[in-house]
Amino acid sequence: MLQKHVRAWTSRATRQLSIMASSVTSNTPMEDAIRAKITEALKPSTLEIFNDSHKHAHHQPMVGSTSKETHFRLVITSEAFRSKMQPARHRIIYQLLESEMAQEGGIHALQLRTMTPEEEQRRKEQAK
Repeated sequence: MLQKHVRAWTSRATRQLSIMASSVTSNTPMEDAIRAKITEALKPSTLEIFNDSHKHAHHQPMVGSTSKETHFRLVITSEAFRSKMQPARHRIIYQLLESEMAQEGGIHALQLRTMTPEEEQRRKEQAK
């Protein structure tokens, strides 16, 4: 029971910190672009963006890269995913972020978890 409350609090705190961070002058232009495009197009009820670039900075393709925003993990819950299979959902995201993935120093890796509100609810219930 305690774990459930801790997870819920952590999730809310993460979202609030993310909102607060985006209102400050940004040092995260790629994350800001991801957030803006996904929010505008999909109106997500949940949007979590994790910058995992620091975990991959030592990899050979990243040697010499000056970008600190190359590897992202996204959790997105949206009604827009209703009746779409995972590959179609992912294609939507790839199309939205096409220019960010194509640019020099842009997104190198993108891990996606896409859900409808019902799928998110089932996932939360299973975690109890």
